[in-house]
Amino acid sequence: MSWHPQYRSSKFRHVFGKPASKENCYDSVPITRSVHDNHFCAVNPHFIAVVTECAGGGAFLVIPLHQTGKLDPHYPKVCGHRGNVLDVKWNPFDDFEIASCSEDATIKIWSIPNQLLTKNLTTCKKELVGHVRRVGLVEWHPTAANILFSAGYDYKVMIWNLDTKESVITSPVRTITCHQDVILSMSFNTNGSLLATTCKDRKIRVIDPRAGTVLREASYKGHRASKVLFLGNLKKLMSTGTSRWNNRQVALWDQDDLSVPLMEEDLDGSSGVLFPFYDTDTSMLYLVGKGDGNIRYYEVSTNKPHLSYLTEYRSYNPQKGIGVMPKRGLDVSSCEIFRFYKLITTKSLIEPISMIVPRRSESYQEDIYPPTAGAQPSLMAQEWLSGMNREPILVSLRPGSELLSPRPLPEEKPVFNSVAPASPRLLNQAEKLAAEDGWRPSSLPEKTPRWAGEHRLEEKRSWLTNGFDVFECPPPKTENELLQMYYRQQEEIRRLRELLTQREVQAKQLELEIKNLRMGSEQL
Repeated sequence: MSWHPQYRSSKFRHVFGKPASKENCYDSVPITRSVHDNHFCAVNPHFIAVVTECAGGGAFLVIPLHQTGKLDPHYPKVCGHRGNVLDVKWNPFDDFEIASCSEDATIKIWSIPNQLLTKNLTTCKKELVGHVRRVGLVEWHPTAANILFSAGYDYKVMIWNLDTKESVITSPVRTITCHQDVILSMSFNTNGSLLATTCKDRKIRVIDPRAGTVLREASYKGHRASKVLFLGNLKKLMSTGTSRWNNRQVALWDQDDLSVPLMEEDLDGSSGVLFPFYDTDTSMLYLVGKGDGNIRYYEVSTNKPHLSYLTEYRSYNPQKGIGVMPKRGLDVSSCEIFRFYKLITTKSLIEPISMIVPRRSESYQEDIYPPTAGAQPSLMAQEWLSGMNREPILVSLRPGSELLSPRPLPEEKPVFNSVAPASPRLLNQAEKLAAEDGWRPSSLPEKTPRWAGEHRLEEKRSWLTNGFDVFECPPPKTENELLQMYYRQQEEIRRLRELLTQREVQAKQLELEIKNLRMGSEQL
């Protein structure tokens, strides 16, 4: 019987990590020296938030994403906590709202202004007071608006409803008290109906957050879990921790049966915590080790072997923490499927690392960008608390596309990257414009040939500059707004120069081909 090697076809076999150039990094950033096993960094399409060192309390920096290069030593901070900040998380449905937790046992909700900060931000939007010891973790609910989870060193997980007018909230809507030690990580399933946690007792628990009851608990002694993660809709959990021999280890679990893991794999003998990140759209798992310079990535499947190793991004600079850009903030034109922001304490540097699928075509790659979760909540706070569950509202990453969900969306603060459906009033204005200068907007319901629709889509894309609609952005009125506009223009010029360079290279290649063809025809 002959042996045949197993060949696995995958479009992500050749994914590689591309670090940003020096001018596109964030230099001279005073990154925190806290020893807690947290990310210390949160990113959205507009800002990057980093926990920093601060005397006399806790603080973090909020840096506009386009403001790369060397940071001003006197750059304004967001400071209001009396103790060190331990975790920060952006609201997934509002790019200008962020939650922070601290050693002072409080959680604060901050509203970040649209313009650049000119002085320290000390006034928070809301303050949540309920824990009696330091608060180590905060997590926003993935589908319900204004629902926040916090985990403290009092062994409690508290659920907060922020949809109130009170500026100081002293009582959570739910308190989960099933843990016997410090909670190390929290993770939600896709619709937020289940919560998975790991505890210092090394047990994994799957909890019904609204009832506060433990549905399943893992007491497997061969794997001591430190971080846990739901794997999208696969009904599986991935945990990272240590084996009996103190080797770093990953384990895959069936979410309905936590008695024995489906698979275990030892990685190395390092002591740093492994942070797992899962991309639901590509079914890829990334493992980032604290104190390492490497990022391992795998492909997850429902069939055995469940975990298929792809490759590893290697670097000599160890990371203190890591931030991840949401899918709606990626550069689809360069086939970027994931982006990390690596905190390098030894150099006071934040280095973006893009995970790229190599493709020759410059067109939009539909197969690697399926519909993904957008910036619109599918439930309001009271709906979720009353027992409703709903999947996230999906959007397409194709430039100029609209929401894919047929459900009417709740009213929300407008975000630059979202495209709102046109109202009858706007349609009337568009018809008037069409009568005046002969242009017909693409939103008018009319049967047109395919080429005409593509032409209008390209025309619509030309209105957007770095995600901002030129018709909706008024001229700058202040120095800060002028500075922001200047940075956007510089990015646009840089992008156009790169595109021009690519076109020049293609033109030279074509000239050489024509020259070779002519020489060949002369010889004949």
